[in-house]
Amino acid sequence: MKKLILGLFILTVTFTNALNAQTSKQDHHSHNYVVLTKKIPQLQPIILTAEALAEEDGESFGDFQVIICGKTVQELSDKEMMKGFIEKAEKAQVKIVVCGFSLKKFKVKKEDIPEELEVVDNGILHDFQLQKKGYLSIEL
Repeated sequence: MKKLILGLFILTVTFTNALNAQTSKQDHHSHNYVVLTKKIPQLQPIILTAEALAEEDGESFGDFQVIICGKTVQELSDKEMMKGFIEKAEKAQVKIVVCGFSLKKFKVKKEDIPEELEVVDNGILHDFQLQKKGYLSIEL
């Protein structure tokens, strides 16, 4: 009888430890975000949102990317206008990504946009790839 009680006690402790380890592991995963936008002025509220999520998520805040697609890529060549957005984005740990397909379609050279912006071949595909990795996504 003592062996049975001792065995059940050990089994209970082992199960509890395994459950606690699994819960701790789940609590420490990162929250990653991606926003697809077709309008440069939306960068301001997007960056504010990233700052709020970073504060809310704490150590769980992971990657935050903004993908710019469409005709608005023409505005990216205004480096003076983009300077403020880039500074705020860097401070908020937001990566600004540009759709290379849109750059080609609207005849914007990569050299004409700020070097801080990352260019991907296809912004929509990039968005889907991030979603497959578990990123929370929204299109504006």
